[in-house]
Amino acid sequence: MALGQGAPLYGWLFGGVVPFGSKPDPTHPPCRFSRFSSAEVWIYQPGLMYLRCVANVETLEPPPFVRLASDPLRWRLLCELSHGDRRVRELVETLGQPQNLVSYHLRKLRVAELVTARRSSFDGRDTYYHLDLGRCAGALAEAGGSLHPALASSSANATRAASRIKVLFVCTGNSGRSPMAEALLRHRAGSTVEVFSAGSHPKPVHPGAVRALAERGIALEHEPSHVDGLRHRRFHWVISLCDRVREVCPEFPGHPRVVHWSLPDPAEETDDAGGAYPAFRRLADELDRRIGFLTARIDEVKRA
Repeated sequence: MALGQGAPLYGWLFGGVVPFGSKPDPTHPPCRFSRFSSAEVWIYQPGLMYLRCVANVETLEPPPFVRLASDPLRWRLLCELSHGDRRVRELVETLGQPQNLVSYHLRKLRVAELVTARRSSFDGRDTYYHLDLGRCAGALAEAGGSLHPALASSSANATRAASRIKVLFVCTGNSGRSPMAEALLRHRAGSTVEVFSAGSHPKPVHPGAVRALAERGIALEHEPSHVDGLRHRRFHWVISLCDRVREVCPEFPGHPRVVHWSLPDPAEETDDAGGAYPAFRRLADELDRRIGFLTARIDEVKRA
């Protein structure tokens, strides 16, 4: 290839060529001396920098969470599940989309380990889907950090309001899940939240619940109560923790936010030694995670 043919291409890529014997532009010092066809040319540093920048831009890809959540239907599923656990037929009704399409996108979210599924303890034909907000928080931090290091983490500023938020937790026996949730939220929020718990068939508190919270430095002193005794009270949140009680939970005045957390009964689980305590410990961990995100919702309402 003659210099006259190669020079325009080299000039575009490398910032210009200078035939041997000519003086290079002093404002653009050459990076090296090379030979192009039969003529010697100078290759300029700005051209190499340009090529390196283009290569970096082309190899950058959006983080996995951004690619996954950018689908409008998957984003709506994430938003809906962020409020509580849902059955697929409820998601189909809310989103107004065919069940096969909703199931397809739920499967994508499950493969990414953002959503988990559990068979209903009330009706084994139903499956409850749960959004792992902890994983979402990590994925969002990773996505933010890929855009700018300062976006890799954030801190929430909670403001206190004069009026207290009222929260009711409900399960079947009011002996494990709901009193544990009540104690954990009270421990986190202190006097800023008024917390209650009740059951549809109350019975004495399970020793495993007392032990699991004692390990966290929380004393569980609770008298079981029937949910019917609170049905005339006003609450900001009513949270059912049991698939069975969700089907019979009464309506409460004032249009509270009704949320369902599909959690297994730890008293029905046993380990190899025949004890249920490990299940209560796992329940305490799960409740603590969920309540951590619930307090963020509560703070949002108090700021409004």
